[in-house]
Amino acid sequence: MQIPVIVQTSVLLALSNVFMTFAWYGHLKNFAGKAWWIAALASWSIALFEYLLQVPANRIGYTELSLAQLKIMQEAITLSVFVPFAMFYMREPFKLDYVWAALCLVGAVYFIFRS
Repeated sequence: MQIPVIVQTSVLLALSNVFMTFAWYGHLKNFAGKAWWIAALASWSIALFEYLLQVPANRIGYTELSLAQLKIMQEAITLSVFVPFAMFYMREPFKLDYVWAALCLVGAVYFIFRS
């Protein structure tokens, strides 16, 4: 049984986003008192794993999806990974703005995938 391209792409992009989110924002918590270059090296180390998942995700996805569809999918996945990260890992409070942003992305997904 072949896994559909959109499922392969979505899973790889979601996993990629977990690494990306930790690379971009995790250092704010883990390396708060350290020099910026230490945080940058740690982030780049994590980002390597992001790229090892993101590049194949986009290459697989581009076989059936347009570039715009890949980008909007990425943005929707980014928000769905970022909100739990912000709340549970960084201990940020939930904001209603997350809901409004998600609704805007649902609209973006609709418009980019409708044709």
